[in-house]
Amino acid sequence: MYGQTSVSSLFRRWAITKRVPVGVCGLITAWNAPMAIVTWKLFPALICGNTVVLKPSEDTPLTAHLLGELLKTVGFPDGVLNIVHGIGSETGEPL
Repeated sequence: MYGQTSVSSLFRRWAITKRVPVGVCGLITAWNAPMAIVTWKLFPALICGNTVVLKPSEDTPLTAHLLGELLKTVGFPDGVLNIVHGIGSETGEPL
């Protein structure tokens, strides 16, 4: 998320890191610690300016769904977080 900045070898010149969003991030999460794993992946992607397609584990889908509802309630724009549910091999493979 922070990129890398090196020292410029030229006199009176700066070396600057510029963060550029990659676009749409596909996030596939596991069943264990569902809220922690979702947020560890989701928020860095959003902070860097990306949109997200989140595929939570089919064993714990409600956690991601409730987080999505909460973010919608607090004013997240439509399309920033998209949640898809399904079996890993059928839904995760296309992501």
